[in-house]
Amino acid sequence: MATDAPPPSKEQHRLPSPEEFSEVQQSAEFGELRRSFRSFAFPLTIAFVAWYLLYVLLSNYAGGFMGTELFGNINVAFVFGLAQFVTTFLIAWWYSRHAAAKLDPKAEAIKSRMEDGA
Repeated sequence: MATDAPPPSKEQHRLPSPEEFSEVQQSAEFGELRRSFRSFAFPLTIAFVAWYLLYVLLSNYAGGFMGTELFGNINVAFVFGLAQFVTTFLIAWWYSRHAAAKLDPKAEAIKSRMEDGA
């Protein structure tokens, strides 16, 4: 369910000092946020790159297979090429759901605490 983001706040927030940034970076909460991001992004990136390389390698070295007509003038290479686009959009959608559910609340909590000086 898509919602419009609220407009940026007009109120001024205090800027944290470099020491505060370092302190937050060393905190367990920030480490958990970083782990949540990495545990999602890295495996998915590796999987997508492998899928893309499979497509490229099949296109270069398995011309007979990729040229196999499935129906009409539609062949395996065309279907795999379209699947690359579909995969890209699915990953973007999945990441946005993951970020909204798991990353954004943690990041907002850290940001609010830093801006409020707590």
